[in-house]
Amino acid sequence: MKKSILAAALALSVTACGSTTAAGDGKKEYTIGVSNLGLSFPFPAAIGKGVKEEAARLGVKIVELDAQGKADKQSNDVQDLIAQQPDGVLILPVDSGVAQGLADRLKASNVPTVAVASQVGDPKSRRLKDVYPGLVALVTQDEYAAGGKAGEIAASVVPGGGKMAIVEGQAGFAEVVQRYQDFPKSAAAKGATYEVVARQPGDWVQDKAQSACQNMLSSNPDTQLFYAQSDDMAAGCAKAVAAAGSKAKIVGIGGSKLGIDAVKSGAIAGTVCYKPEDLGKLALDTLYKHLTGEKKQDAAFVSYDTPAITKDNLADCTPQW
Repeated sequence: MKKSILAAALALSVTACGSTTAAGDGKKEYTIGVSNLGLSFPFPAAIGKGVKEEAARLGVKIVELDAQGKADKQSNDVQDLIAQQPDGVLILPVDSGVAQGLADRLKASNVPTVAVASQVGDPKSRRLKDVYPGLVALVTQDEYAAGGKAGEIAASVVPGGGKMAIVEGQAGFAEVVQRYQDFPKSAAAKGATYEVVARQPGDWVQDKAQSACQNMLSSNPDTQLFYAQSDDMAAGCAKAVAAAGSKAKIVGIGGSKLGIDAVKSGAIAGTVCYKPEDLGKLALDTLYKHLTGEKKQDAAFVSYDTPAITKDNLADCTPQW
């Protein structure tokens, strides 16, 4: 009788180090914290959706906190997650530099951590695939390669080169640096060299990008190409270009429904297809394999294919956000 009571107690017990419990089939049930950079933004929200879908498939409990695009809130969120002693954490960094301290804090608390969708560390001094020490993995798009593909699209729609303006994302995001890095090199390889006449932030959103493009067009009305570092910003820029009667071409990045519809209509020339739901699933799966011991490779770079999309191959990108 005592043995059966003890067995039942063990099967239902919660470990002293956190939230792992034993399931009825003998498998561990893991609790994973998610520090999402901002659930009001379509892309990280879609990543969160992918994480939850994969968690349901694997039988993992998710505790998700929303940083609302604020680095100081994300810092507090990470501290809250550490206090809950999860088995692991997925972090979508708001600010890549600030995220270094958060990764260090998680490591010091012995919480296995995977960075998702954005690099941890200064992109000006750390290459994307040089994953920050202490992380289990960085699971993201190859932002350099994506910027290169955007450059190839640009060379096909504004051949030979010309005057270009850049609508950048929000300051602090590694992608602002990474998505431009290989753009000029890839365009040049296709015979196009661009003079950058202006750069302004659009903070990843349509309305600010529209204002930025209006301002840049006002100062440089002969701009031939806009490179917007996200589809939302490309769509906003397209409104400014149309209102000004400009013939400038626009290239975006993201593969969102908004972006794909804009490519279809001709409002923007092309984009690069990202798949945030797949990314969320891949991130959770990577951490889960680490926790279960199936794959113990720290500081791994994990990615997936991101094809360049124009009107000629729209079917290659099914929007996930």
